[in-house]
Amino acid sequence: MPIYEYRCKDCEKVFETFVSSISDADTVVCQKCESKNVVKQISSFSSRMSGSTSGAPAGALSGCSSKSGFS
Repeated sequence: MPIYEYRCKDCEKVFETFVSSISDADTVVCQKCESKNVVKQISSFSSRMSGSTSGAPAGALSGCSSKSGFS
């Protein structure tokens, strides 16, 4: 189940909640004031690859390849 971040338009509380399907997104209520006047926020996510401490794929932090057309 994905975790989505919402902001309440009434009390301005930002909170995260599990949403199992698109139809469940209509039933999200604010965890502080229980208002249904909430909007989904754009949030970042984090992932970690096995054996990696930075979370970035191997080579992702190195410079562009000379064959890429970028300098």
